[in-house]
Amino acid sequence: MDGAPEAPPVIGFVGSSGSGKTTLIERLVPILRSSGRRVGVLKHARPGFDVDQPGKDSFRAREAGAAQVLVASHRRWALMADEEEPADEPRLAQLLSRFTPGAVDVVLAEGFAHEAYAKIEVYRPALGRTPKCWPADPAVVAVATDAPALPLCQVPQLDLNDPLAIGDFILSWIGHGVKASSCRHSGPP
Repeated sequence: MDGAPEAPPVIGFVGSSGSGKTTLIERLVPILRSSGRRVGVLKHARPGFDVDQPGKDSFRAREAGAAQVLVASHRRWALMADEEEPADEPRLAQLLSRFTPGAVDVVLAEGFAHEAYAKIEVYRPALGRTPKCWPADPAVVAVATDAPALPLCQVPQLDLNDPLAIGDFILSWIGHGVKASSCRHSGPP
C-alpha cells in the first residue's frame, strides 16, 4: 500500500427534472458538514455550462458549504479545465478521480443515472412522471419522496421534506453500507 487516501463514498441523487435533487443536496451539505464530514458535490451538467454564476447549482452547492464542487458535461468540467470534444459523456469514476485525494469524506453526486453506484431516487408522484431508476435499478438504496407510501417499495422510503432523516440515512449508509431489503417509511405514519 502506498499510503494514498482511500476514495470517499459516493451517493447519487437521481430523478426527473424538477423533482428537487439540487434542493435536497443543498439542504444535505450543511447537515453532513455538521456531523464533521467534508462534503464534495458532483453535478452532471448540460453541454456548454458555465461555472459559478449566482443562482446556478454549482454556486448554490458551494454557498451551502461543500468542500469542493465538480460540475461536468460532455465537453467541460470544473475545477476548471476545458477538454477536447470526447466521444462520450465522462464516466463517474473518471470525474471522481478529479477531487483532491483526502479533501472530502463523502461525495453527493447528482445525475449519472445509468452508472452502477449507490443512488437515492428523488420521486414526486405529483409531477406525473415515472421514477428515473427505481424500482428496476438495484443500485437504488432508497427513495426520497413526498408520497405517504409507495406500493411494493423494496428499499427504504425517506420523507423528502425531512432532510435531517435523509442525512441520518446517508451517515448510516456511509458507516454501515446499509441496503435494506424491505420498505420502511421515515416520515409520519
